[in-house]
Amino acid sequence: MQIYLPIAETSVNAFTLLGVGGGVGVLSGMFGVGGGFLITPLLFFIGVPPAVAVATGVNQVVASSISGVLAHLRRKTVDLRMGMVLLIGGLIGSMIGIWFFNLMQRMGQIDLVVQLAYVLFLGIIGALMLQEGWRALRRARSATPPRRKLHTHLWVHNLPLKMKFRASGLYISVFPPLLVGVGVGILAAIMGVGGGFILVPAMIYLLGMPTKVVIGTSLFQVTFVAAFTTMMHAITNHSVDVMLALFLIVGGALGAQIGTRIGMKLRAEELRILLALLVLAVCGKIALDLLLTPSELYSITIPGRF
Repeated sequence: MQIYLPIAETSVNAFTLLGVGGGVGVLSGMFGVGGGFLITPLLFFIGVPPAVAVATGVNQVVASSISGVLAHLRRKTVDLRMGMVLLIGGLIGSMIGIWFFNLMQRMGQIDLVVQLAYVLFLGIIGALMLQEGWRALRRARSATPPRRKLHTHLWVHNLPLKMKFRASGLYISVFPPLLVGVGVGILAAIMGVGGGFILVPAMIYLLGMPTKVVIGTSLFQVTFVAAFTTMMHAITNHSVDVMLALFLIVGGALGAQIGTRIGMKLRAEELRILLALLVLAVCGKIALDLLLTPSELYSITIPGRF
């Protein structure tokens, strides 16, 4: 059953869209990720233009993050003060990213920029995740627990304009969380991702936040930044395809339930390695598409015609 996507200006099989949304939903349930960094490249592969894929893919992030935020709020594992600082930075970064996105679109280079950004970030993140997952698997097999310091004094403790974050047990400058938020906002606007795969490690290793409040606080920031980003794309670029978003959200909601059950049967170390391999595979496919000569070197579009 073919569905015409008016903004993407292409026809796609409805079951393919449900499959993409469901597949990312399964991965989201298995690995605990929003899936934005996977759903956007998958939309590239089925023929959706990168600009539309980026703007519409963020809707999936919003839908998958809301329920998680509510659950963490009930458990009181969200640092709202830290979340607000990250959110302010995220909104600023999103506006910068939207401006850059529009600039590249006017220059006709947005498809190349988006794909190069995915190759760069997915390559780095995938390699780091694979390395960390392999180390964790070796530690688990040797039954040797990693050495941990009782207290680590990070460089962020020496910066000015400090603020107390009681839920995180931190007294640090607001500048590092603001800058982290700005970076995540820029990525959300250009790549169509929530940015959780960058935000979570930054909160743990850069800001020194305890793990118990990291996920909930990250989801809090990601939800609002992703919603703001998709709204700005809709207003400035008119590149959000509602029909495409609907099918992805429905498929994702169903897939997440399946993924959660599968994830409970696998070890954490195995899940990390599987996710890293998947990220690297997607990165390799995008890089290959950029390097291979296309079947049609030129395309001609008549203004006002589809």
